[in-house]
Amino acid sequence: MSDQAAGLRRRAARLATRTVLVFSASRRSAPRLAEAFHHRGGVVLLIDTQERQFSASAHNLFGWRQQLERGQPLTLPMPYGEGWRAPGVRLDEPALSAMARRYDVVVFDAVPDAGELVLMPGATHLAAIEVQVSVESLHYAYRLVKTLAQRPAVAGVGLFGDVAACARVLAASGNFLDSAFSDTVCSVAAETDVFAALAIRMSAEEAV
Repeated sequence: MSDQAAGLRRRAARLATRTVLVFSASRRSAPRLAEAFHHRGGVVLLIDTQERQFSASAHNLFGWRQQLERGQPLTLPMPYGEGWRAPGVRLDEPALSAMARRYDVVVFDAVPDAGELVLMPGATHLAAIEVQVSVESLHYAYRLVKTLAQRPAVAGVGLFGDVAACARVLAASGNFLDSAFSDTVCSVAAETDVFAALAIRMSAEEAV
């Protein structure tokens, strides 16, 4: 019932489906962000695209594609809402949009390959990117931000992780990317609770 109510609220307010892509080396980042959205009153679905969130008990006779075709996604009850094991699912899967509309927020524990990034048609997208001090992490984060800058449906990007590393990516975005997009990139690395800060910022992004 709560899922249906969330969908009705969004349709009544003419709000697009809101998806949040989490790019992080830590498997705990996506659930913690899902929890932060839940604490703000949202009905949340976490989609596990990397097979690292749920135990073997989440495995099912039907794969995610069959579940969508049957109109029966086998979600798991979680403290933050619901979870769904869907390794390799793409955001542009046609049946995924209908499923996503049941929720206020859909959080993706996203695969790290920015070159394969596709988005859900008609949805509002936000991204949370972990940045650490290594050269590889800095280059990856900035490359991912540049890829997101080329997707008009991306409404904002939040950086978290090492404070100085996030500042470097933020500065590079301001210097080399169009200001219309770079102004939507922020760092919450210095916040006491970065995931609460991301949820607050990302909720505001939707209202803009």
